[in-house]
Formats: sequence, structure tokens, C-alpha cells
Amino acid sequence: MLDFADEIKDVHFQGADFDVSSANPHQPIVVAIVEDDRATREGLGLLIDGTPGYRCVAKFRSVEDALNSTMQETPRVLLLDIRLPGMRGCDGIGVLKEKFPSVQILMLTINADEDSVFESICKGACGYLLKNTPPARLLEAIRETHNGGAPMSPEIARKVVTLFQRTGPPEKIDERLTPQETRMLKLLVEGYTYQGAADQLKISVHTARNHIRSIYDKLHVHSKSEAVCKALRGRIIY
Repeated sequence: MLDFADEIKDVHFQGADFDVSSANPHQPIVVAIVEDDRATREGLGLLIDGTPGYRCVAKFRSVEDALNSTMQETPRVLLLDIRLPGMRGCDGIGVLKEKFPSVQILMLTINADEDSVFESICKGACGYLLKNTPPARLLEAIRETHNGGAPMSPEIARKVVTLFQRTGPPEKIDERLTPQETRMLKLLVEGYTYQGAADQLKISVHTARNHIRSIYDKLHVHSKSEAVCKALRGRIIY
């Protein structure tokens, strides 16, 4: 694996194959980083601050440091390393979302073991990337996460599929989903935002939200990540 900091220097000074035309420099995506490796942490900050439409407002070495911080601006996306000193990244998802309720968490890891991937997704992570992800793709993933998507490195997506293929019998759902609710849930699993799912189903976003509330009630969940996790593990969606 190439040194991540060197890759970021190449992108920053030589230019990346990343189209920033859609990024709005007047309303940048506010990002925070929790990463114990200093070179990677600083490299990520350099990449984010050096790209129009993005701004890094905080960098932390650990979950504990992030929890003890008093940031003046709340991040919209948080890049979270899974292997950290002290509290593990996947264990920190819940407490970080309590402190920053509007934050979307994108996990970063060197090696993706299936248990950590599954645990992170079930606890509320919105995406999962390997650290050797090209910097341009990382920027795209941050924007996808901010817009309600669920980006994953291909290697991790394959592990997720393999993991769910090995799960036991489906959980019993108290009430059956309607065909439209099933289609909506499938789009959520595929990473569509509420608006994107509404567009695919040719319905209003208001109607889409009504479907989503009904899905949450029937699955006994409280978030999109919980619904996706239950849909896959219970084989409601194949």
C-alpha cells in the first residue's frame, strides 16, 4: 500500500481526477477526522481543506479526544478510524452520534474483518472505506455520505454480501411490508437518499417519508442504518 500522506500530496499539488464543479465552495461540507496515525490524519486534513466545497474543522487522535472537544462548528461527516487507542472506532459510533446527532459517520480501516464491518454498520456507520482508497474517490465518498448515501470499498461490499449469505434463517417480521415499502427498503439498502428513492419510485419525498416511517414501525427500528441492517440480516431484501 502506498503511503497515504504521499498520495494526498500528489492529489493536492498535481490535481486529482475529481470533478469539483458540483461542490459549492460557499456551503462546504464540514468534516472532522478521528485517526490516531498523525501522517494519515494530517494528510486527510490537507486533502479536505485543499478541495473546494470541503472544510476540515477538527482532527482528533481518539474517540475520547473527540468527545471531550468543544468544537464551534458541528461536523456533517466524520471520518472514523476503526482501530484507535482507547475506545475502538466501532464502539465510539453511538456516543459520537449522541454528541453530534446530525453527523454522518464514514469508517476507515486498513483491513476489513467481517465482524467489525457488520458491527459498525449495525451501530450506525453510513459507509466503510479502506485506507488505500484513492483520495479522489474518498472525496466523492464524503459527498455521498453527506447526501445520504452509503459508500463502501468494493472489497468491503463483497465481505458484507458474504457475511449476510452466511446468516441464519430470516427473522420473523410481525407485519408484512407492502410491495411499495419493500421497493423503498431495497433502494435504501442500495444507498439511495430519501429524495433519490422517491425519484426512482416516481413519488413525492413526503410520500417516501411516510413509507419509511411505516417501514421503521414494522421492523421496530429507528434509523436507516438499522433498517438496512435488519433487511439484510433478516433476508427481507436479497
